Amino acid sequence: MEPKNFVLELDPIDWQQLELLARVSPAQRLLTMMAASEFALAGLRGAFRRRYPELLPNELNMRVLEQIPS
Repeated sequence: MEPKNFVLELDPIDWQQLELLARVSPAQRLLTMMAASEFALAGLRGAFRRRYPELLPNELNMRVLEQIPS
């Protein structure tokens, strides 16, 4: 059996974004990442709340956590 060749396609580098990130401290980059993550999880939680209105908040949170890759 021959090994398969995998091609990883990456988006082009956003030089402006890279320059902006280089100007801020590592702590600020981490805070920005955490805010983006919180925003995405809130959107997912809202979608689950609309789809499963009968679930309790802790059950919704478990559904959200199941979607996060480990």
